Amino acid sequence: MRKSRSRTKRQHRPCAIDLFSGCGGLTLGLKQAGFEVLAAIESDHLAVKTYIGNHDDVIVKRRDIRKVSPEALKRQLKLRRGQLDLLAGCPPCQGFSNLRTHNGAKTNRDSRNNLTKEMLRFTSSFLPKVVMMENVPGLSNRRAFYNLCNGLQGLGYKVLWDIKDVARFGVPQRRKRLILLAGRGFQPRFARDSSRLRTVRHAIAGLPKVGRGRDQLHNLPERRSGKVLRLITDIPKNGGSRLDLPARRQLNCHRRSDGFYDIYGRMAWDDVAPTITSGCFNPSKGRFLHPQENRAITLREAALLQSFPKSYQFPASAGKEAIALMIGNALPPEFIRRQALQVMKTLDAQFGKGCR
Repeated sequence: MRKSRSRTKRQHRPCAIDLFSGCGGLTLGLKQAGFEVLAAIESDHLAVKTYIGNHDDVIVKRRDIRKVSPEALKRQLKLRRGQLDLLAGCPPCQGFSNLRTHNGAKTNRDSRNNLTKEMLRFTSSFLPKVVMMENVPGLSNRRAFYNLCNGLQGLGYKVLWDIKDVARFGVPQRRKRLILLAGRGFQPRFARDSSRLRTVRHAIAGLPKVGRGRDQLHNLPERRSGKVLRLITDIPKNGGSRLDLPARRQLNCHRRSDGFYDIYGRMAWDDVAPTITSGCFNPSKGRFLHPQENRAITLREAALLQSFPKSYQFPASAGKEAIALMIGNALPPEFIRRQALQVMKTLDAQFGKGCR
């Protein structure tokens, strides 16, 4: 936990709290938009370590959010009810994801499905001017989301939500997300979509060859069997797929599968990437092969495709699976930055500048 700080620096900057902060993608986007992030809550040890390594100016509560008292946090931050500008968060989405529910065919009773209640509990305590929540599209069909919207309206908020593709907001990947904005007594607005896409080339083409730079995240080695490496080598460059190969070259497991056609596919230089998931370092999990080189994308490339800057630090010693999980679960900072800039404009129009 980080120690409390003086409020003197808040006079001219809107302030925010990040719930379910993960490794810090949401916080980074808010900061880039000009918000001062006062506190964050996250229970995962590695995510907290990564968060603090990049945001050591933020008070971090490493606890299950259900055990955190919003009233105590409010006192620690020396905030009055209604003073917080923005309460933002992304409750863990595994309980609502299509992969976990087989595209909705099964019910997932993941205990994390109830964590949307925490957004409402903290909103009731802090009564912020704006609430922002981001999640997977599947949440929109769940009672938990209906209850959240009703609860916010009961507290006097005007709720706006939609499903957006982050590729339309400067993120070089195709990723549909549900975003909710709620303004206390006023109607919030989303950032405008853009028709100009940031491509894979824009994001990763300038990196050095793996092993030739100093970035540990970019240099983590791959281990492939000779058979798999030959398969990867023969897949056409710049957007090719295993389906471009003759049937005799398909792996036995692929011949038996009638789905997941993107596995062992290459990204295309002048298109956006597919959704970056926790399996992004493994070509058997999706279209995660480099457009030109005979390898999967590196974890640094995955982070860049999530719109993290090159300077964002992840502990390479934690291993590929753990780091990829953080990167895949993160909110794309650029998507958040653009939405937060629009929130700031609305706050300025409604209340003037600063946290009050």
